Amino acid sequence: MRLVVRRLLLLLLVPLAVGSAAGQAPASSTGSTAADGPLTVFPYTPGLDPLAMDRAADPCVDFYQYACGGWMARNPIPADQSSWSVYAKLAEDNRRYLWGVLDELARRTTGRSAPQQKIGDFFAACMDEAAVAARGATPLQDTLARIAALRSLRDLPALLAELTVSGTDDGVLFGFGANPDFDDSRQMIAFADAGGLGLPDRDYYLTDDERSRGLRDKYVAHVARMLALAGDAPADAERSAATIMALETALATASLSKVDRRDPYKIAHRMDRRGMQALTPAFDWTAYLAALRLPGLQTFNVTEPAFFRAVDHELATRSLAELRTYLRWHVLRSNARYLSPVFVEESFDFYSRTLSGVPELRPRWKRCVALVDAQLGEALGREYVRRSFPPALKLQAVHMTKQIEQAMADDIRQIDWMSPATRRNALAKLHAVANKIGYPDRWRDYGPVRIARDDFFGNVVRARTFEARRQLAKIGKPVDRSEWGMTPPTVNAYYDPQLNEINFPAGVLQPPLYDPRMDAAPNYGNTGGTIGHELTHGFDDTGRQFDAAGNLKDWWTPADAAGFESRAQCIVDQFAQYTVIDEVRINSKLTLGEDVADLGGAILAWMAWKAETAGARLAPIDGLAPDQRFFVGFAQWACENQRPENARLLAITDTHSPGRWRVDGVVANMPQFERAFACRSGQPMAPPNRCRVW
Repeated sequence: MRLVVRRLLLLLLVPLAVGSAAGQAPASSTGSTAADGPLTVFPYTPGLDPLAMDRAADPCVDFYQYACGGWMARNPIPADQSSWSVYAKLAEDNRRYLWGVLDELARRTTGRSAPQQKIGDFFAACMDEAAVAARGATPLQDTLARIAALRSLRDLPALLAELTVSGTDDGVLFGFGANPDFDDSRQMIAFADAGGLGLPDRDYYLTDDERSRGLRDKYVAHVARMLALAGDAPADAERSAATIMALETALATASLSKVDRRDPYKIAHRMDRRGMQALTPAFDWTAYLAALRLPGLQTFNVTEPAFFRAVDHELATRSLAELRTYLRWHVLRSNARYLSPVFVEESFDFYSRTLSGVPELRPRWKRCVALVDAQLGEALGREYVRRSFPPALKLQAVHMTKQIEQAMADDIRQIDWMSPATRRNALAKLHAVANKIGYPDRWRDYGPVRIARDDFFGNVVRARTFEARRQLAKIGKPVDRSEWGMTPPTVNAYYDPQLNEINFPAGVLQPPLYDPRMDAAPNYGNTGGTIGHELTHGFDDTGRQFDAAGNLKDWWTPADAAGFESRAQCIVDQFAQYTVIDEVRINSKLTLGEDVADLGGAILAWMAWKAETAGARLAPIDGLAPDQRFFVGFAQWACENQRPENARLLAITDTHSPGRWRVDGVVANMPQFERAFACRSGQPMAPPNRCRVW
């Protein structure tokens, strides 16, 4: 899905790369399973893998090594990945399976439904690399010509509107789109958001150490090479790159940090049309909105007013030549992966090889599968669900979700630091949570999108124009609460505080994350912990600020809010001690919400598992007692290997702690773990002082 505004979706998200571990039950499938070919049947990987463990490690000293040491040793990072993990293994299996689906539909020219025709022909056009290479940068020439024709600031709004709708994937200069109103979550409102940067985060521009300065120099060199590929003389390209860096640095300086953006009150600034125009007198919003086909729009949320004042300053003081240079770069940057291989390789060299340490470009089939999922995701997801997600699996996931919710209700009723008034509101919010499991009830209609087998770039533009128009058309209308923010094959999950809903796509409900062949203990530790994680997001430092209806509203008494903040600070202090790599430690103010959700999710999953198995006689399996199997199952979803460069990037940009600390940092706070492994008080996984929020 194309999102031009950064939503407050709170994700389970883990870095996607992939590795397979040997299993408790042998991996099995029929059909094509060759490493160089698509899958026709989804492979099986067990939900708890004894061979992924390192039993020589002491679980009370380093539980992550105990649960994942074998996996890490057996799963080096593939050359086309920035990291490798159990989640990524499933994502890779999904991609390879979807490759089989798309390859079949691309080869067929008859007997296909309309959605099958679109995804099959889109994939076929994407895979025709020879045709893409033959066109070079030609697909961008019309857009670049319109930028070159910019002769005054009066013409800029219409040009930016065009780029917002069809010219880029992520907007230029700023983001503009639809989002639920912070004050009334039933209605969609226009959001104007900060953006316009080519580096992953504002801190890349502002941090003044040797490594950051070196990366900025490499970025400027990359921009110059890209402009030269587009036809600029080398000397002109170097001067233009310096201009772009200066302009982007000005925007970065005026942008909020990721930590600040975790506070929804810091990005809630309601304005009318007059206020918007007064904020940016150099930019004609009337012309921009007319070009977007929204001439009557009067109400906006401006996430970062200081950023838009900086935009106005740049527009008022920069020459038109400088603005044209900036626009050209962002059109190139956003579209490079759709152009000939020289552009693809240059973009990969900086954004993947330099920033994340990835040695090799992903094979084209992986990139094409990902693109179909991104642009026609529900059409592809419909095929995925029909072929690989039986109704019984959805029913099992729904059952587990209800049990986790019951565990949270019991937990809220027992909390001793919460007053009756706040407890009532918390329970009301919990009972209002909507659960979206597997796939949407109504599939998106891509009928207006024309897809041609011989027009790859045109397919991309038409698909993103459809999505941009679809999003913009929501402004001023009631929120569609049936809509999904992820496609069904996605190996991830999220909580949306404005809709007060959790979303579990079919892709994340497959082995080894949820394994119907496995006993309940690892399933509750893994998927149960994930469900609890997303549910806890409704009550983390960000989610707790929204009420049961999804409105930004303070429903806490001052004493209860202080009680929450005190307990959350314990998590901040704990995770701030953990090292990401070398001298880099976790930015625990950035990761607070995810750290709270990880701990809360594990506690809720434990409670639900105990309720599910109450009265049952559970026997050890593979030398692990039932309680131990719960915790090993909880840990093994997080087994991963990271490239050093990617670990550094994630330390700046990711709201999640590294996998090791998402395990060890959680179990160290659970007395249930101490008892399960008979740890001695004072050992690393059984510290004298523990944190708990929920």
